[in-house]
Amino acid sequence: MLKQRVITALILLPLILGPIIWFPTPWLYVFLSAPGLIAAWEWTALMGLKQTTARYAYLAVTSALIAAAWWLASLGHGAAVLAVGAVWWVYALRLVIGYPGNFQRPPPGIPVMAAYGLLMLVPALLGLAMLHGADHGGRRIFFLFELVWMADIGAYFAGRRFGKRKLAVEVSPGKSIEGALGGFVASMLVAALSAPWVFGAGPYDALSLLLLCALVIAVSIIGDLTESLFKRHRGVKDSGTLLPGHGGVLDRIDSVLAAAPVLALGLALIGI
Repeated sequence: MLKQRVITALILLPLILGPIIWFPTPWLYVFLSAPGLIAAWEWTALMGLKQTTARYAYLAVTSALIAAAWWLASLGHGAAVLAVGAVWWVYALRLVIGYPGNFQRPPPGIPVMAAYGLLMLVPALLGLAMLHGADHGGRRIFFLFELVWMADIGAYFAGRRFGKRKLAVEVSPGKSIEGALGGFVASMLVAALSAPWVFGAGPYDALSLLLLCALVIAVSIIGDLTESLFKRHRGVKDSGTLLPGHGGVLDRIDSVLAAAPVLALGLALIGI
């Protein structure tokens, strides 16, 4: 399984990094919308939609809102879209903490699940575009990936070595508090070391940036747990089968979906 995951990652990496480096921001937004819509298709299965026409209708609505988010950003209201996404992840934490009891009285229906998916996907895609459109935009997206990937890698190894206490046993029994802390420390170290390269030597509040990074890392963990919650609720292991060794697209981007709007909004608020 690990070998398959590594091979898939090595194939996907240049396909992701190339457009980030070479595409202008509008083209990148269109490019990123493609995996976003694949994730939306996978989400329709987690919603419980069975009719193909209904699933395609959800993709149409998602596409329209992705376009609307870009239009709002062009009018100077992009931060409002990001703020909606950030608030959603605070609410998602409540879902994780309250599971499974909060899904039993009664469980969320298809309209509520549809809204959940849109709140996860649309602000995240706009957040990635807004990061890319800023100074050193490619570096900012790589910085986001660093935070998320190091939190994941650090949690894996720290959890295997030290993991004893469960982080969210009802949602994801394999994750431990020790693993989450190990991932957090690893990600913060990478953030501190790479920030001068990403943001340059200009004047900015390093403490504010590191506090923002800590928040982004925490939210990325919430993103991972939230998708695990919905998969457990639906009784499936993966959101899809498109990526060998990884599952579906949604399985690979759950943490990024949470982290992207928070980082983009935070950088805008602290003026970096």
